[in-house]
Amino acid sequence: MPHQPSRLRSAAWLLLLATSFACAQEQAAPAAAATPAAAAPAAAADPSSLPHWRDPLLPALEILEFELLLNRINRCCGNGRGDYAVNWSTIRHNLHSGWVVDNDPFSVNQFAHPYSGSMYYGFARSNGFDFWTSTAYALGGSALWEIAGERTPPSRNDLISTGIGGSLLGEPLFRMANLLLEHGGGMTPFWRETVAAAVSPSTAFNRWLQGRGPDTVFSSHGAPYYSRLSLGVMGTSQNQAGNSTASVQRAEAQAEFALDYGMPGQEGYEYRRPFDYFTFQATASSANGFENVMTRGLLLGRDYRAGSDYRGVWGLYGSYDYLSPQTFRVSSTAVSLGTTGQWGRGDWVVTGTGTAGLGYAAVGTLSSAAPGVDRDYHYGVAPQVLLAARVIHGGKWALDLTARDFFVSNIGDSTRGGHDNIARAELAWTWRLHDQQAITVKYLWNRRNAQYPDLGDRSQTRGTIGVFYTLLGHDRFGALDWK
Repeated sequence: MPHQPSRLRSAAWLLLLATSFACAQEQAAPAAAATPAAAAPAAAADPSSLPHWRDPLLPALEILEFELLLNRINRCCGNGRGDYAVNWSTIRHNLHSGWVVDNDPFSVNQFAHPYSGSMYYGFARSNGFDFWTSTAYALGGSALWEIAGERTPPSRNDLISTGIGGSLLGEPLFRMANLLLEHGGGMTPFWRETVAAAVSPSTAFNRWLQGRGPDTVFSSHGAPYYSRLSLGVMGTSQNQAGNSTASVQRAEAQAEFALDYGMPGQEGYEYRRPFDYFTFQATASSANGFENVMTRGLLLGRDYRAGSDYRGVWGLYGSYDYLSPQTFRVSSTAVSLGTTGQWGRGDWVVTGTGTAGLGYAAVGTLSSAAPGVDRDYHYGVAPQVLLAARVIHGGKWALDLTARDFFVSNIGDSTRGGHDNIARAELAWTWRLHDQQAITVKYLWNRRNAQYPDLGDRSQTRGTIGVFYTLLGHDRFGALDWK
């Protein structure tokens, strides 16, 4: 279709002109995925093999249009509407201003901004650009918003959370949407496209704009994957609120989706592209919206083996974490060195990951700001470690243990001195009842120790225990058999 790029530019320019007209008017007067073997795959091709989609102008126009629409919505209906009354004078002022650490609410800076960044990233990624180029688009989109999307001074924390955090979130969303399109999940084509659009709206927009069919799905290259969907209730077993003034719900309904993608051990699968191995987990809660959104992926690395019983990958990982256990919150964008592997012998299989690295994190107590401080959280450079293991016995049951630790220093924030140490441990036992039907018992423990010159030592602890119905995407709990 040689006329396609011209048609795409025309459509994008029409959208841009429509929003520009609205701006001028104001100036004159804002499921769980199935395993590959469980569904018939659609034909798939890597967009990188389709050069006629790779138009560098199109994602730039889409990002610009998205930001214009977002500015208009915030100007019309959002809080602090005056912040979005931008003009050439405010743009010139921001161009000559120093970059600051802003005081937006935690959920805006650490959740909404990374999600916006995932949209910028997705516009480029779904046009056939690779991870690194798409990340550059996300960083460019973030910088454009900081300078021209709002009147407030540009903030460096937003550039990290939107540009980098958005890319580390955007790639898993892009891959999960395409994985669903590729394998179907037992859905009709209509529902397959609809659910994929909910996962990655920017990918769906480009598929619609460019008239793509099932033969233009980003290929997983046969990546082994293991998904699970859990629905249940968590109850409080321990709660030390500390200085938090937020009301705590002692019982909360939760829905959790998790995916392991590209687990090591499958013959012929190679780790050539960023996020050829990644994990994703998101938990929605009746108490506070999202209890967590966590993803980590292998950016650069290679696979290895040790004897006949062990297979693994190692290298540089990128991660985005958002944790909110009702009384405090922590979010981090980080890079780490680490390894992921699987050992198996007989009926016993052990999989695990260990990483250690450095990130830029935000942490704070819910609904309790210190006197003279505009926000109830602070930023800092954050060394962090993760250890995760899953013990599987005969495909009948699995025991998962995950431990995380974040040390959020006072480097990178000028509000006041001090530091935080965040520890989180999760223990889950899953028993397979029949086929992919299972029941899970889970214990979750979170602790924050904070030390500040003006506040002294503070501690917050929350422990919860719950029972879940779990729909497994694989009856072997993600264990691979290469023997």
